[in-house]
Amino acid sequence: MTTLTVLAIEAEKKSAEVTDWGARIAWVVGLLLFVAFVYWLMRQGWKWRGTLQSDLPPLPESPTGPGAAKLSTSGRYHGSTTAGQWLDRIVARGLGTRSRVELTLTDQGMDVVRPGADDFFVPRAQLVGARLDKGIAGKVLAEGGLLVVTWEHGGRQIDSGFRSDRAAEHRAWVEAINSMTVSSTTDSSTTDSSMKTAGTTEGTAR
Repeated sequence: MTTLTVLAIEAEKKSAEVTDWGARIAWVVGLLLFVAFVYWLMRQGWKWRGTLQSDLPPLPESPTGPGAAKLSTSGRYHGSTTAGQWLDRIVARGLGTRSRVELTLTDQGMDVVRPGADDFFVPRAQLVGARLDKGIAGKVLAEGGLLVVTWEHGGRQIDSGFRSDRAAEHRAWVEAINSMTVSSTTDSSTTDSSMKTAGTTEGTAR
């Protein structure tokens, strides 16, 4: 092989390398544009979902004197969905924002404090129940790794997912919240029954 042939082969290799770099840059630019487009679509979908849920009333605020804490914990808030539909995320009123959270349960309800996001309060009468689960709003954890609290607001039932820094506490929260909802239901039934009895007695007396 002559010297000229060797030089020609080396020149072709250098030319191919330059061509390869150009293709790589084009591929990277195309990938970045695709990622930006997908992100834009996600943002538009988020805004559209927020528009659809704009009828959700403002979230209740914590009362001035919520009473003594029955339970308290810190951890993460993973989002809220329509009850029973773990992928139907609710984004209105800041409920779609994941954040750190400090939970406090009192006789009046559940106080949800979220640094960097909107706080809210779930009155006892609006608590529906609680359970252990593994996923909500696209977030999947180990079985039983998520505390899901179901509550009612604005005529709809909402599932909100929390994970305590001490996951072993989840079961105590489930038991306490379910106990409160059963008690509230019993109290309500007793009141209704008493009112009906009083009405019947008054009618008889007349």
